[in-house]
Amino acid sequence: QVQLVESGGGLVQPGGSLRLSCAASRIRFSLYTMGWYRQAPGKQRELVTSITSGGSTNYEDSVKDRFTISRDNAKNTVYLQMNSLKPEDTAIYYCNARPVLGPSFWGQGTQVTVSS
Repeated sequence: QVQLVESGGGLVQPGGSLRLSCAASRIRFSLYTMGWYRQAPGKQRELVTSITSGGSTNYEDSVKDRFTISRDNAKNTVYLQMNSLKPEDTAIYYCNARPVLGPSFWGQGTQVTVSS
């Protein structure tokens, strides 16, 4: 069974940084597009950023120049470096693994709270 396990969430003050990790198992990780989504209370889940198997990235406008996605195929892990965090970044962050064909997989989510 495919597993995606996120870690690294927590409480941080505005302007602070966090690094999220998502470790994948039981998939051919290098072939998947990996993404980070988030869902704030009362809002729909939204795509924050993704990285393809070839390393191409895209970012939601509000996180450009603040967040960086990266992947380590040797470790089957994708990372999200979040800098200059704002209260509006508060959400549950979910890791997603999407193949070229077939269903995608989700992690259980990790809470990120930005508050003073």
